[in-house]
Amino acid sequence: MQLFNTTTLLLILVAAAGYSFATVGMKLGSATLSPAAIAIMATGFVMAAGAEVIILKNAHLGVIYIAIIGIETLAVLCYATAIGEGLGPKQLFGAGLVLGGMLLVGH
Repeated sequence: MQLFNTTTLLLILVAAAGYSFATVGMKLGSATLSPAAIAIMATGFVMAAGAEVIILKNAHLGVIYIAIIGIETLAVLCYATAIGEGLGPKQLFGAGLVLGGMLLVGH
């Protein structure tokens, strides 16, 4: 049984990428709120909202949202590692819970 069709999965990825992109903009803006940081945040939120509106026409909010959060969690954790903001055991455990929840809902 397939949980998501190809279009839905693609839109989930776009929404997660949008939220991740907005998070990068927020991190950049936390040092100095620049027009570039604002543009990155706005672009990310528009991507995420646009994808979610399309997804939610034919899918259940709970399952979709958990999938988006799980993928976004992975992306943001990769970004945090890339910029040198290492994760401690507590953060890794929390991320594991989010990803584990995504797997439980998906099966």
